[in-house]
Amino acid sequence: MTVSALPAVRRVAILGSNRIPFARSNTAYSTASNQDMLTFTLQGLIDRYDLHGLRLGEVAAGAVIKHSRDFNLTREALLSTTLARETPAYDVSQACGTGLETAILVANKIALGQIDAGIAGGVDTTSDAPVGVNERMRKILLEANRGKSVAQRMSALVKLRPGMLLKPTLPRNSEPRTGLSMGEHCELMAKRWKISREAQDELALDSHRKLAAAYERGFFNDLMTPYKGLSRDNILRPDLTPERLAALKPVFDHDAGTLTAGNSTPLTDGASAVLLASEEWAAARNLPVLAYLTLSATAAVDFFDKKEGLLMAPAYAVPRLLERAGLALPDFDFYEIHEAFAAQVLCTLAAWEDEEYCRTQLGLDGPFGSIERSRMNLNGGSLATGHPFAATGGRIVGTLAKMLAMLARAPGDTRTRRGLISICAAGGQGVVAILER
Repeated sequence: MTVSALPAVRRVAILGSNRIPFARSNTAYSTASNQDMLTFTLQGLIDRYDLHGLRLGEVAAGAVIKHSRDFNLTREALLSTTLARETPAYDVSQACGTGLETAILVANKIALGQIDAGIAGGVDTTSDAPVGVNERMRKILLEANRGKSVAQRMSALVKLRPGMLLKPTLPRNSEPRTGLSMGEHCELMAKRWKISREAQDELALDSHRKLAAAYERGFFNDLMTPYKGLSRDNILRPDLTPERLAALKPVFDHDAGTLTAGNSTPLTDGASAVLLASEEWAAARNLPVLAYLTLSATAAVDFFDKKEGLLMAPAYAVPRLLERAGLALPDFDFYEIHEAFAAQVLCTLAAWEDEEYCRTQLGLDGPFGSIERSRMNLNGGSLATGHPFAATGGRIVGTLAKMLAMLARAPGDTRTRRGLISICAAGGQGVVAILER
């Protein structure tokens, strides 16, 4: 095929999504594996859109924390569903941006005509986290495994000591280059931007109230499949009050910190998946289009040498994306900003309004702008739903697509029918995207 014969870029339709309720770590899903949750979530999507026996272009998903046995996690999960086993699948991992990144990857292949339809998703559990032996014990076991004879293996194994069993290697969420956890990094950001404890608690309370209201009006009824006795996110606290939030103690900086268990996302288990396709594929199967995934961008910051805030990459990614799209920050009906921490959201919003920062760091002529808070995370955010790292992107894409579809059906509505997604990620990264209807 010559270059001139290549197909034109196609619009990528979001046809639907599915997730399981998110659960606080070591509660409802404490015995469920990543593969268990991803398989169940994929099957729920397949059931909802009657995809049984179909060979899709591909399925892309991933997990941030997974066992070595899960080297082919997505493919193994797919093989346990009723999709055609001839459907290819692969794993993706970009920290907390994984779920959105998988959607971008699948969408790009659809746009280029390489595939017609695919599923993007993500899953994570910290309840079933891999536990490794300590480093000395690991090296001894590897030495024994290399032994060619019983004598060689035994000469290695006699070096084992009982104390080695008392020091397992547990997963950590600290950055290898700094040794600081994400929460400790966010505390530094909150101090840099002078984000108050009260503002953080207010955002957290708002997230819970919005999520509770969304459940009451049945918003998630066609976005979720109940799992292991849960029919809604068990992190949600409908009766949360400002007083209860104010009573919580700081968890990352006990002396001068402002981040608490109430205004930070807890460790969470869960999975999500999104169905993407060309308009032609959707029409052939009589599936209505909810929204279109149009543009996306990623960014990274130097949080080590240049001391930028670890979770500030979206502050850079969004201006670059909107410049490419020819849009300004107010040009959206909805903003879905991942609430890793209330402080992270507030730092990003403050940065976009700060003229000096926008000039010196973002390379803009002046302040990037402000968003109407009444348009942000209207059905609750990660502070209330929880944050199973790789599953958050799929949750947000599915939620926003439905909101845009509802807007399009509203008689006489003249809004732009456009939504912005912004997700911060470990390693100083950010993934952002635009959805339109």
